[in-house]
Amino acid sequence: MNRPARTRIKICGVRDTATATCAINAGADALGFVFHPPSPRFIEPSNAWEIIRSLPPFVTTVGLTVDLSIEAFGELEQICPTDYSQLHGNESIDLAVQCGPRLIKAVQFHADSIAETLSQWNEVAEVDAILVDGSAGGMGAAFDWSALAAPMQSIQKPIILAGGLTPENVGDAIRAVQPFAVDVSSGIESARGVKDHDLIRAFCSAVRGADAERSD
Repeated sequence: MNRPARTRIKICGVRDTATATCAINAGADALGFVFHPPSPRFIEPSNAWEIIRSLPPFVTTVGLTVDLSIEAFGELEQICPTDYSQLHGNESIDLAVQCGPRLIKAVQFHADSIAETLSQWNEVAEVDAILVDGSAGGMGAAFDWSALAAPMQSIQKPIILAGGLTPENVGDAIRAVQPFAVDVSSGIESARGVKDHDLIRAFCSAVRGADAERSD
């Protein structure tokens, strides 16, 4: 796996235009919209589309879903088409192929099986990147980043690191893993589902600081 020139940033769980604007101005590359009703970060697809329509060019949008049927997935895409779809459940390869292309497949880190899991999804053409989380998602659970560094070396697809990232620890995570991108949600919130704009700016600044250290 090639070392990325810089670490991309995805701010997930965006629910309003002010947060989207803050994230973009802070240097985020992508915005994530959660289309999973049980989540405190859930947004109605029609409301997400209103935010997306107001975004400037070159901002990547990602729609997060969990174990939707292909029929429900298609209906969602009609209401709110995003640049990428993030499958964050236990979706099968067959379902992912039907939902593709332009997919991000989220997987949960388990030390004894992560190498096999990465290899499996690495072979799916419809998957453009693999997101590795410390939990099922949105729980702010970190994991042993150093244990991911070795198995990801044989993976050609970009790796997105998630789970328990904060402005305080994202630099350490980047140094340990050197991922293509980092994904943050709970680590930049003042309460569950409530984004803190100061934390968003601090997170993006910390990522850029870690990148600057690598280039020295």
